[in-house]
Amino acid sequence: MIRHIVMWNLVGDSHEVKQRNIALLQRSFHSLNGRIPGLLRLEIGVDHSGVDYACDVVLYSEFDSQAALDAYATHPEHLRVKAEIGAMRIARHQVDYAVASV
Repeated sequence: MIRHIVMWNLVGDSHEVKQRNIALLQRSFHSLNGRIPGLLRLEIGVDHSGVDYACDVVLYSEFDSQAALDAYATHPEHLRVKAEIGAMRIARHQVDYAVASV
């Protein structure tokens, strides 16, 4: 299994604008459930710590294989989501790692 974790900071001149952008990102990624072969789990977390070095949002996802994660990168539904959120991102961080099956 492969875990794919992505964290973003989003644009927003006010708390309300940032919250709207977070909601759009959540809706966009949740729309992928059941549409991506090999995507086992997808979860969106919103930071509530308020510390200045925290990212706004994290995507936690699990794929059944590296091949499934590789296919996700170019899947039309994922490309749609990337286009929907692209302009609202100001920073992006990613970690992918393999997990032994239990």
